[in-house]
Amino acid sequence: MKLRTTDISIPFEHIWLSGELVHAPDVAGLAVVLRPAGSPFAQSRDLRVARELQRAGFATLLINLLTAYEETRDPDARFNVPQMANRVVAVLEWIDHQPPLAGLGVGLVASDTASGAAIRAGWKAADRLAAIVCRAGRPDLAGLTPLNTLTVPLRMVVGSDDPQADMIRQAVEHLRCAHDWHVIAGVSDGFREPEAIERFGELAADWLREKLPAPGPVEQRIHDGTAAGTASCGTADQSASSHPL
Repeated sequence: MKLRTTDISIPFEHIWLSGELVHAPDVAGLAVVLRPAGSPFAQSRDLRVARELQRAGFATLLINLLTAYEETRDPDARFNVPQMANRVVAVLEWIDHQPPLAGLGVGLVASDTASGAAIRAGWKAADRLAAIVCRAGRPDLAGLTPLNTLTVPLRMVVGSDDPQADMIRQAVEHLRCAHDWHVIAGVSDGFREPEAIERFGELAADWLREKLPAPGPVEQRIHDGTAAGTASCGTADQSASSHPL
């Protein structure tokens, strides 16, 4: 499978969200890896997660939910989970307008406060998602109503040495959707230990493989995506238009 990498910018209100799309025609689905940050991707654990998912056969969209200015100006910006969730929904709308991604099941992969944003976005846009995977983080920040009413299947992965594991467990207990809970022995909340990210990547890929619908034949997906792009080009507003992939 030959993967193509494209640097992208997705509009949201008055800002642009930076991202990296890695895809090929014959992928198993699209994993959207969410970062509650605006810093460069290089050397980040989120980038390593994306690479693991690519090796497992998925296209990935690694996306910053903040701008560099926001992250620098306001250290608490990453705790504005409702705002980040709205940005995730905007990303999902952008995906809908990309012909090369037509027909692919979509899952969210998140950590830190983006775990709460992923759950809240799944609650708001369940029809656009097939799965969510959280690497610990702050699911509690999604809010009680999104936790109670989420319908998108969710996998939570925590480290056995995570000091917030009990709090995370309490949030997960509010879920009524299909979900499961995995503990990786000897791993802390930051997943910095050797092989921790790789093990998480395996668990994330397994969940996405199980929950995402199988993509149709490559030729049919390309045809359908091209037709959809052609049909909508005269009506879609600029904020949701196709990015040249």
